[in-house]
Amino acid sequence: MSPDVLIIGCGPAGSAAAISCAQRGLSTAIVDSLKFPRERPGETFHPGMEPLLKQLGVAEKVNMAGFLRHEGNWVQWEGKGEFVPFGTDESGNWQGFQAWRADFDAILLDRARELGVRVLQPCQAKEAIIDNNRVVGVETSNGSIYASVTVDAAGSRHWLARQLGMEIIPYSPRLTAYYGYAQGECPVRDDIPAIVADDLGWTWTARVRPQLYQWTRLFFQKSHLEPKTKESGTELKTELKLEKDWIPAEFAGLVPQGNIRRADVTWRSVATPAGEGYFIVGDAATVLDPASSHGVLKALMSGIMTGHLITQVKQGYKEGLAAEAYCKWVGEWFQQDVKRLRELYGKIPQKVRSKE
Repeated sequence: MSPDVLIIGCGPAGSAAAISCAQRGLSTAIVDSLKFPRERPGETFHPGMEPLLKQLGVAEKVNMAGFLRHEGNWVQWEGKGEFVPFGTDESGNWQGFQAWRADFDAILLDRARELGVRVLQPCQAKEAIIDNNRVVGVETSNGSIYASVTVDAAGSRHWLARQLGMEIIPYSPRLTAYYGYAQGECPVRDDIPAIVADDLGWTWTARVRPQLYQWTRLFFQKSHLEPKTKESGTELKTELKLEKDWIPAEFAGLVPQGNIRRADVTWRSVATPAGEGYFIVGDAATVLDPASSHGVLKALMSGIMTGHLITQVKQGYKEGLAAEAYCKWVGEWFQQDVKRLRELYGKIPQKVRSKE
C-alpha cells in the first residue's frame, strides 16, 4: 500500500486534508487508532465556517444534521455582560452551529470515503519511517505504509513532532480546560451560549442537544500573560484544579452526565510544521485554549491548505518552498492568535491578573 498521501488521524484536520487531496486526484489513505463514533467535546461554529463546509462538499449534510443554531453569544468579560451577535446581511441574521462532534467528524469522514479515500480504522500509527532524513511512511499496527507525503493530524499529542525530536515551543504557563455535561432544562441557555469571566477564570456554557448542556471551565494563572521561556526562567505556580462535583451555578438542579474531563490547552506550537515528506495540521501543529474560539476552523483550513500545497508539489513546485510557505502561514496565524488572546486576557480586572 503506497498512496500519494498518508494521513494520521480522522478528526476534522485529517478528514479535511484527505478530502482536499482526493478532490485533486491524489491517492489518499487515512489511519486512526479508534473507531467511530467516539466522544469529543461539542463545538461552536461561527457562520464563517459555511464557505469551508461548501468547499469540502459537506455543507448540505451539516445543515441536515440537526445541530442547534444560534445568532450569537452572551459575553461577560470586563464586568457587565452583553449579547454579541454574529452579524446580519440582506438574507437575515447569521447563525452559528452548536455541533455534536461525533456526528460532525462522521460527516467529514464519510465524505472522504465517497471520494475514494481508503480509511483504516482502527489502525495505530507506531513509528515514522525515515529514509535519508525524509519521512517516507509510517509503521502501523496493519503493517508498513509508504507514501510520498505523510500528514500528522493526530491532535495535540504532537505524534510526528515527537517522532522527529522536534521542539514544541510553549507560549503560556500550563493551562487545563475542564469540561462536562448536564441533563435537564436550563431555558436561559437554550438559545444563547455564554462565556463568563470571574476572579479565577472563565466558564463556557451551551446547550448542545435537546436537554443536554455542556460546560467548559479554565482557570487563570498568575503569569498567564507571560510566555514560559528558558531565558526568562519563569516558575509556574501550582495549577488550580476543579472539584470533582463542580458544576456551573446556572446548571444547579441539572443531572451531571459522566465524569468531568480535562484537556491540556497550554499555548504551544511545533517548531517546523512542514518539511521533507511531511505536513503537520490542526492541533498537531499548534494549540491554544478554547477562548481562541476557532479550533475547528483552524483544523479545516490547515487540512485544505495542505492538500493544495501537496498538489502543487506533485505538479512541479519545489517541496522546500511549499514547506516554507506552510510554516510561515501557520506561524503568522498562531502569533496573531496569541497576541489577540493576550489582549483579551489583559482586559480582565487587575485583581484577577494578580491572583496567586
